[in-house]
Amino acid sequence: MKAFLILEDGHVFVGKSIGSTREMVSEIVFNTSMTGYLEVLTDPSYSGQAVVMTYPLIGNYGICYEDMESVKPWADGFIVRELSRIPSNFRSEDTIQNFLLENDIPGICGIDTRALTKLLRKRGTMNGMITTKEDFQIEEVQKRLKAYVTGDEVSKVTCQETYVLRGKGYKVALLDLGAKHNIAHSLHKRGCEVTVYPSFTSAKEILAAGPDGIMLSNGPGDPKAYTSIIKEIHTLYQSDIPIFAICLGHQLMALATGADTYRLKYGHRGGNHPVKDLESGRVYITAQNHGYAVNSEKLSPSVAVPTFINVNDGTNEGLCYTGKSIMTVQFHPEASPGPQDCAYLFDKFLTMMEEKRHA
Repeated sequence: MKAFLILEDGHVFVGKSIGSTREMVSEIVFNTSMTGYLEVLTDPSYSGQAVVMTYPLIGNYGICYEDMESVKPWADGFIVRELSRIPSNFRSEDTIQNFLLENDIPGICGIDTRALTKLLRKRGTMNGMITTKEDFQIEEVQKRLKAYVTGDEVSKVTCQETYVLRGKGYKVALLDLGAKHNIAHSLHKRGCEVTVYPSFTSAKEILAAGPDGIMLSNGPGDPKAYTSIIKEIHTLYQSDIPIFAICLGHQLMALATGADTYRLKYGHRGGNHPVKDLESGRVYITAQNHGYAVNSEKLSPSVAVPTFINVNDGTNEGLCYTGKSIMTVQFHPEASPGPQDCAYLFDKFLTMMEEKRHA
């Protein structure tokens, strides 16, 4: 079946429908990862977005449900050059086509994703529509696209009840802002007992449980939209408990302490983003998924100092908070886009909790 991807600037890409045939309007973003399409689809940070995969062949190793980063996929739509309909992988349990159909995710294949990506890089992230209706009126669609805004995405993706991953080590409170499974897993496999709290949980409730450490997760949306969560994070900041924050959590902690965030032209999404450790000078290849960044220039050194920067564009990738046991990073140390280069940050978090316990 023929399908159309229509952008708010009037560009129209014609391809074939994959997955659900329902009409979809969303923000269109691109991801440069060569593998990991299932992790992308099930990453809660993609709620409110349709994803363009820049690697041309997607689906060739099928679907392995063990690799999902959430209980369901969250991406609004999926855009690829070529969809492999016959996977070849001993771990494969399903095809990506069936996965998209069963989860009612619209998609389009057979379009020039390189041209689309270059367009998004040049003009910036845009809203778009995937439709199978051939009688669309471009002017009406453009009005609809320009009026579209994402809502409170965190409330959609967070868990609704507190749950615990039992362990015999440090007790970590994980605030679920759209957490990928591997964040809790990275702590749990190090022996931690991880209590996962919904995003609407008060700081008072978290602190009353007496955790050894607090984890602020990744998540979707504009960080400035979550004013109530920012207030609770400020209360957590005022405590003496060690805190480790990733992605959206990194941005919200910065906002809670007087810094500012801004929207990137087309964001950082993929498994190949170089990040420099400002202390050691070492460069790590990281997985990233964000459309906003912290303006570290407006952050007082008395509050926090930069620890990592993006090698490509110099944007902030991490902060260490002055006089506090708090570290935050913009990238995903749990994602393992190849070598587990940044997994040491979880070990560092355990060291922070150990030092606090014996202080």
